[in-house]
Amino acid sequence: MTKKSKRQGDFQKNKLKVGQTKPKADNATNVNFRSKTIHLPEQLKHGSSGPTTHRNLNIKDLLSQLHHFNSNVKQGALVGLRELLSAHPTLVEQYASAVLSEVAALFTDKDGSVRAAAVRLLRFIAQCISAERIAPFFPLLSAHLTCAMTHISEPIQEDALRVLDVLLEHYPGLLSQRHTVLLANFLELISQRRKAGTGVDKSGKGGYSLTISTNRSVTAQQWRLTVLLRLGNFLQAVVEERPLEEDVISRIGLGMWAGEKGSVTPVDVSWEEHVFGKGRIQVFENSGAVPTPRSTYRLRPDSKPGAGMNKELCSAETVQGFAGTLVPLLLEIWVEAAAGDRVQMDSGHLLSAESMALMFQILTILQLLRRLTPQRDQQDILDAWFRNSYLTDFKQHFMKNFPYGLLEVARHKKKADGKRIRLQVASETVAGGNVEPMAVNVSLCQVMVTLSLRGQDHVALEDADWLGPIRVFIRETLSSGGKLSSRHLAALLEVVWRMIVTQRSRVVTDDLLQAVFVQYQQRNLSVSVRTLLLRFFSQLYIQEHQNHPHIARSRILARWLASLPVQLVQLGSRNPQLSAQLLETVQPAAARGNKDLLQSLQKNACGLYDSQDGCVVVLPVESQKRLVQILHFLPAFPAELLACLSQVCNTGRVSASLATTLIRTIHLRSPLSGWSSSSQDVPVKDVDYLSFFFTTLTGFSSEMLQALQDTDEDGLLPSSTLSPLSVFATTLEQFLHHWDVVEVVCHCLDTLGSRAQCFDVIQSAISKNLCGLAVVPDCVCAAILRCVPRLLDVNFLPSDKLLHFLSDCCLSMLNLLLQLEQSARKRDAVWEACFAALSAVPRLLRLVLQSFRVRDLCEEELPLLAQILSLLLQHTQLRNHMIANANQLQLIIQDLTHFYGGETREQWLTDLLYCYSVTMSGQRANMAMRDMY
Repeated sequence: MTKKSKRQGDFQKNKLKVGQTKPKADNATNVNFRSKTIHLPEQLKHGSSGPTTHRNLNIKDLLSQLHHFNSNVKQGALVGLRELLSAHPTLVEQYASAVLSEVAALFTDKDGSVRAAAVRLLRFIAQCISAERIAPFFPLLSAHLTCAMTHISEPIQEDALRVLDVLLEHYPGLLSQRHTVLLANFLELISQRRKAGTGVDKSGKGGYSLTISTNRSVTAQQWRLTVLLRLGNFLQAVVEERPLEEDVISRIGLGMWAGEKGSVTPVDVSWEEHVFGKGRIQVFENSGAVPTPRSTYRLRPDSKPGAGMNKELCSAETVQGFAGTLVPLLLEIWVEAAAGDRVQMDSGHLLSAESMALMFQILTILQLLRRLTPQRDQQDILDAWFRNSYLTDFKQHFMKNFPYGLLEVARHKKKADGKRIRLQVASETVAGGNVEPMAVNVSLCQVMVTLSLRGQDHVALEDADWLGPIRVFIRETLSSGGKLSSRHLAALLEVVWRMIVTQRSRVVTDDLLQAVFVQYQQRNLSVSVRTLLLRFFSQLYIQEHQNHPHIARSRILARWLASLPVQLVQLGSRNPQLSAQLLETVQPAAARGNKDLLQSLQKNACGLYDSQDGCVVVLPVESQKRLVQILHFLPAFPAELLACLSQVCNTGRVSASLATTLIRTIHLRSPLSGWSSSSQDVPVKDVDYLSFFFTTLTGFSSEMLQALQDTDEDGLLPSSTLSPLSVFATTLEQFLHHWDVVEVVCHCLDTLGSRAQCFDVIQSAISKNLCGLAVVPDCVCAAILRCVPRLLDVNFLPSDKLLHFLSDCCLSMLNLLLQLEQSARKRDAVWEACFAALSAVPRLLRLVLQSFRVRDLCEEELPLLAQILSLLLQHTQLRNHMIANANQLQLIIQDLTHFYGGETREQWLTDLLYCYSVTMSGQRANMAMRDMY
């Protein structure tokens, strides 16, 4: 074998073919492996640098990226901040200072997407941080907002208004505190200062002129409307954030001029404690109100136009300074808009939607300028300044074409591209929604009526040319029968009030009030509208009728007052809030002696005080109190009304304290209590007075007592030898309520002049109405036993018929308490009444003892008799009376002992004999002592 062949045999090389896998070497290493994913979310979130976003960026990384030169990086950082802060709310307050400072710096960024992201992040932060927490950083936000509003770039100015919207929504109070700077910024958004060389414009246009920019995405008119809309919202925030002690407090939308001066603390006096007392009640002036000090003195009044923008708007002078710059601009804006509409339409009465919205914002700003003054006298000064400065301009530009209507423009269907659609949506957003012509006309009326002066005839004649159309518009709007929203109606009522107070004419007053009354008489009005109309008439009568005779003599106001009791009867409990407002007017009108109201009240009194569905029982407690207080001013109390009032006291649907007040009111109005009145005009007749008190004393009418005679209810205890009357057991609540009523009835009857005559009347009434009854309620028995001893005169002996009825009542009530389980208060009340009658009424105890016939009793009744005798023997006040009837008592005990004469003796008999022996032994000891001495 050659060397070559040997070498080839040792190192053989396999030939590889195409498509075949290369065989593995003998010493090849297997590198295959398996792996599983391990998720550690907390480790990825919380590193040493704190929480991170899904891109593993913490808050410091995101804040540093806000300084990046690339706009996309800054926008991503803002989105990441919002993601991180929403996932970890605790970081919001922790990094509030750093986040707010960085975000505020981006208000003036050159890229629009960055500014939009910054606004979205600011809105999110504002929802998480309260005004108190963000207050330390608000000066920085306000400074950056000012820079954005005054920036040279128009898109930055537009985004600055979006920032303003966020701050107005969440922090109106903080933003309104910086109005001195921001108001000047609003002016610079739509105007610029005039050149210094031109001097002050003598035409009254101020130191600013309107500007027009062609670089905006909207027209000049739309941009001005956008700015004015934000200006109105900002002024509204400034007005609403005024301190509460300032004079101008709005009432029901009527109150740009209806203010309250000072705060009144009501005096809480419990009259029930002082009606029959002789103590004095000390009353202080103003009921504890603290007068608000006011001074019109100013050290250095502002006289230069525009000076008020650099000072807080807290006086008429500063408001005049700002208004002297703003109002000429508003007039110039409106002149341009009105001129554009006249090109499209010959009539000036019709306005386009944009012009309508623009005029509404102008009028809203004019109203808010007037409300910036904190005091009523300052408002009067400002009204006079507006009249002298701008009345001619307002008549020329606003009132010339009053009232206004909406110009409807036919829209042709065209294929619009995306840009046109975006511009249309932007313009609709700028307009702030559609403004109704009614809102514009009503706002114009509000602005113009503030320029009319009070009580000057020559001025009224001069203003007739523009006050006349306003009066016609109000009369037609309110009398047309259409439904008005509460916002529009409140504004119209404000105008009506202002015209009535300022013009001081009975013709104008009746004309306007007639229109309001027509609106008030409409059916199916909403609760808010009905409440507005009611409060308008109520406050007009309560506040102004004494100071203005033409209001007090108004026929329409008298008709409205006369309709209130009828409305109360018809309304009932369907709307307790509305009924309470009606009563708030009825009570002071009745106290002032309004004849129309009192006549209507007298006519509908039975409906108001009906015991079933009258207002006095279906309304809440506060309204019930007002109705009871109104009784003090009612001219007369006929028998039908007194019957209703008696049922109100007895049904339990009013509280016992309120029933007490009602009874005392009737008592004080009666001549029997010393009420001084003429013989021709007696509020309560003597017969009706006594009938009312007796019916209230019994607690049941004659019809109800007759109905009880045939009843078979569960609470009825049948009559027996120990219970001559069949007693009807009332509920505990009814019994206790009637017991409180009985106390005040007895007190009132006890204060009458002749007790003998009063007792004679009560005795005759009991004999006539109660003595023949077989079924008597337990509260009636207790009331009679309570009343008779208190009214009995020492020189007057009761009749035998009354004594026998009292004896039956006493026996029946004692038997009822021993057989049925009663509450402690009811048991004590009945025992007190029975023992008081037995000790105070002559011969009553003897009759009771004589009625105990042991031979006629069954075996079950004997223990009851023994318990009754034990109670009588144990009572201290009856001991002498029992000893005086010792013979009769001895016969009863002998019969009982004879009946149970066996070897065994019952426990009840043992107790009775013990009580008898104790009582008699004490009497023998006393007699022995008297014999000894």
